[in-house]
Amino acid sequence: MNFYIDLSRAGACSFYKRLLFIFFGATLVSLSLQLFLVKNHVIDGGIIGVSILLAHISKEEIGLFLLVLNTPFFLLAYRFLGRRFLMLSLFAILILSFETYLFDSLPVITTNPLLVIVLGGLGLGLGVGITIRFGGCFDGTEVIAILLSKHSSFSIGQIILLLNVFIFSSSIFIFGLSEAIYSLATFLIAYRTIDFSIQIH
Repeated sequence: MNFYIDLSRAGACSFYKRLLFIFFGATLVSLSLQLFLVKNHVIDGGIIGVSILLAHISKEEIGLFLLVLNTPFFLLAYRFLGRRFLMLSLFAILILSFETYLFDSLPVITTNPLLVIVLGGLGLGLGVGITIRFGGCFDGTEVIAILLSKHSSFSIGQIILLLNVFIFSSSIFIFGLSEAIYSLATFLIAYRTIDFSIQIH
C-alpha cells in the first residue's frame, strides 16, 4: 500500500508517464475482453464481472452498474490511498469504458476454450497488473485487495482471485457451468500474470 502513497515501486515516474502506462494497461484489458472473453460468455472478475451479470439480468446498461457499484470503493480508496490514486483510477476506468465501446464491433478472434482462457487471461492480467503497478486500478475489488495485502500474507493477485471465486460461482446460474469454469480458469492465469507484472523490476 505504501507504493500508492510514496511512489516507491515505480521510482521517479512522472504523473504523465503513469497515464501513458495506464492507458496501455486499459487497452490490453479492453482488447482481451472484446476479442476473447465477453463474446464467449467468459466474464471478467470484480465489479466489472458483477456489472456484466446484473446488466444481463436487468437489461440495463453495464456502465450504470459500474458507476454505482464502484463509487463506495473509490471513496474508500480516496480515504486511504489518496487523491492521485483516485485520479489515475478514474482515468483507467474512463479509458476502459470508452475502448470497450470502441472495440465492441470487433469480431471474436477464437472460440477455442483453451486459447480464450490462455490469451484472454494473459492479456487481462498484464493490463490489470500494469495499471496497478503505475498507481491505478479498474474496480473496487482491486481497491480491497490493495488494502488487504498490506495486512495479510496474501498477494494482490491472490486476494483478487479469492474475491472472484464467489463471482464466478454466481455466473453458473446466469451463463452456465462451462462458462463459469472457463472464467475461473482465465483468472487462474490472470492473477499470476498480475503478480508477475507488479513484481518484475
